[in-house]
Amino acid sequence: MSGSRARLPRNAGRQLLLAPSVVVLVLFFLVPLGLTAVYSFGSTDLLSFETTLDWTLANYASLGRSLYLGTIIRSLMLSLGATAFCAVVAVPLAFFIVEQRSRVQAVLLLAVIVPFWTSFLIRTYAWVNILQNKGPLEWVLRTLGLVDGPLNVLYSPLAIGIGIAFSYLPLMVLPVYVALERRDPAVIEAASDLGTHGMALMWRVVVPLARPGLLAGAVLVGIPAMGEFVIPEILGGGKTLMLGNVIGTQFLVVGDLALGSAMAMCLMLVVLVVLVAGFWSPRRTSR
Repeated sequence: MSGSRARLPRNAGRQLLLAPSVVVLVLFFLVPLGLTAVYSFGSTDLLSFETTLDWTLANYASLGRSLYLGTIIRSLMLSLGATAFCAVVAVPLAFFIVEQRSRVQAVLLLAVIVPFWTSFLIRTYAWVNILQNKGPLEWVLRTLGLVDGPLNVLYSPLAIGIGIAFSYLPLMVLPVYVALERRDPAVIEAASDLGTHGMALMWRVVVPLARPGLLAGAVLVGIPAMGEFVIPEILGGGKTLMLGNVIGTQFLVVGDLALGSAMAMCLMLVVLVVLVAGFWSPRRTSR
């Protein structure tokens, strides 16, 4: 009896330690999310900018228009493309880092992390100088004889995809590195002894070992890329809109809180569907 009484204060103390985190989660995540969900069923008077709760699905129905639907599809494609590119680059890069000595690993990991020491805005503007006509990228491609005329990449969907991929690439490399760093070296040695080398080794052995890191990296890259706002604004020049730009315009420029909330909920729904599909398919494959 006395032991159970001693356990009660200990459990109560643990719950008190969790209380600040729960309060922050409720106040700064669940409450705003609930308000956004409620406002998405309302309507906004664009003359008085007053939002009334009509409990209507008109905002969600308007997302089926070609303008908004095209923006959602474009955002999804750019996000998936950037995530896939980061995964393709991250696996061999992380495997190369893992195979090095500890001191060399520290230097290479530092090189991966260094870009985060610079402002995200400055890194994005740096890509403007790289991708612009007569810029460094065009000079390199001209030198190699791959292009003849102007590059014309800047302010296009391709420029946005390049900016997203290289801005978020470290977020894919680090989880994959952690997954491969925990590997059993005997697995790689056994595969090599059995004649598996090159791309076959990478695809049949390294990629399955890196799968937990790839899933974590896909979350870290895909979710922010889907709602990206800064990169399309700078590298897209306001010509190629993503869902984050449209949501920002509805909230900050147009003042239509109801439609902006519906778009935000749609963005969250798309992200949830992608996450569920990403985590469910590997489990089904393993079964």
